[in-house]
Amino acid sequence: MPADNIIRISVSEAARLFGISHLTVRRAIKDGEVTYIVVHNRYKISFESLARWAQKTATVRNKLASRGIGQFVEAWKIRNTLYTPNPKMFKDKK
Repeated sequence: MPADNIIRISVSEAARLFGISHLTVRRAIKDGEVTYIVVHNRYKISFESLARWAQKTATVRNKLASRGIGQFVEAWKIRNTLYTPNPKMFKDKK
């Protein structure tokens, strides 16, 4: 992934999205589990590293599904089987 496309989020945003405590996020930073930079004395965490960490940590993975953004996945599912989000995926058969 090119460096200019890195998505970084704050500790509080990470806690809200993943349904965990900000202390849990700070513990992951302290333990070197996620990558981050400091901007104006605030942690900005790489979303990619945060997602990887959440998937390998059972407690966080479960909270993500029940309290975090994962609780909305069922409501977002597309039920129309004829729908494709990107028509360019299918080549023209002419």
